Amino acid sequence: MKPVIALVGRPNVGKSTLFNRLTRSRDALVADLPGLTRDRHYGEGRIGERPFLVIDTGGFEPVAKTGIMHEMAKQTKQAVAEADVVIFIVDGRQGMTPHDKTITDFLRKSGRSVMLVVNKAEGMKYTSVTADFYELGLGDPYVISAAHGDGVMDLVDEALDIAEKNQPALEEEALEVQQRGVKIAIVGRPNVGKSTLVNTLLGEERVIAFDMPGTTRDSIEIPFERDGRHYTLIDTAGIRRRGKVFEAIEKFSVVKTLQSISEANVVLLLLDAQQDISEQDAHIAGFILESGRALVVGVNKWDGLTSDQRDAIKMDIERKLNFLSFAKYHFISALKSTGIGPLMKSIDSAYAAAMIKLTTPRLTRALIEAVEHQQPRRKGSIRPKLRYAHQGGQNPPIVVIHGNALEAIDDNYKRYLEKHFRETFSLIGTPLRIELRSGKNPFAKQSD
Repeated sequence: MKPVIALVGRPNVGKSTLFNRLTRSRDALVADLPGLTRDRHYGEGRIGERPFLVIDTGGFEPVAKTGIMHEMAKQTKQAVAEADVVIFIVDGRQGMTPHDKTITDFLRKSGRSVMLVVNKAEGMKYTSVTADFYELGLGDPYVISAAHGDGVMDLVDEALDIAEKNQPALEEEALEVQQRGVKIAIVGRPNVGKSTLVNTLLGEERVIAFDMPGTTRDSIEIPFERDGRHYTLIDTAGIRRRGKVFEAIEKFSVVKTLQSISEANVVLLLLDAQQDISEQDAHIAGFILESGRALVVGVNKWDGLTSDQRDAIKMDIERKLNFLSFAKYHFISALKSTGIGPLMKSIDSAYAAAMIKLTTPRLTRALIEAVEHQQPRRKGSIRPKLRYAHQGGQNPPIVVIHGNALEAIDDNYKRYLEKHFRETFSLIGTPLRIELRSGKNPFAKQSD
């Protein structure tokens, strides 16, 4: 499982600044899920080869009894419960406050590993900026500037070391699961029919399925065989709507869902045909895309809709989820078992596309064909030269293109190349990444 880091502190100490710096390492902010109350955001970060989940929280008022501060405090407590390590941020410019002491008391009782971090310390001496905070009894403070990036990488490396020590040893279990075949994470909003679909695929009531949101409280892995192929189904808890994540029994549902997406081979995004596509659906889809997972979209509860209603939901999907054009859509009824066969075939195809192995000669021929059909635009007097391509990874497939002046290639041409490779190699159901690497000009330092 990816380590989980929670950022906690009173208002305006720089939690969101640090969150944005950490998640920007993946070039995207993956979360701001509307199913959570304001100021509690989930994102994915990476330091080198070490991925992690990070939770940003609102200003923490542990003693607030009513109003928005009370709700934000409940969300922060939820984040602490989900975390492997808590980064407690204080303001080095303002110094220690009674509020910091109150938060410290709560964190000490939580049983979580806590790192005390003094932010906004740029240009200040370590001894002067940390002196007040030793009184909190949380050990030597870490000194950073989230705005400038000073000390942030070392802080996160240390946090990940602590988080990994706190996680259970799951290597043997992970190996066992890997041997069960394709891992399929079934995700979506609560009450779209995820557990019903699992039961339909298994042909038995292996998962509780009630017509009530929030039945599933954790991610459940179930080995499964169909037509001689082995799978592992992951029935994830639905990501809650606003104000519905406060029960202690639900405290791990969001993190488990995001981790399940990251660790799956194929994600089945389940939508409800009897409800409009929400921003929450789009955010979940965005996380799947950013994670690089193969994807199949199932539109459930298709039975019983009129032709006008079906046309309306298709238009809604096309408008709000147009960035998932690489994925196959299936209109199904999990309850009545209609459309399940084609759905599973698309899952197999998406997995095959995600794990495809492409030789350098095949990729280079496809690249040459693409350039012959449409050359990249000049940038001033420079025209990029695309020379050869090779595969840089799987799940998702990564195509690395080598040449000269490739920094001049714009996003439109990258999308053209992606479409060409996708069509040439029938890469349906998986994201495709294009990486451009320019060679050095051997004449750059020579004078006339």
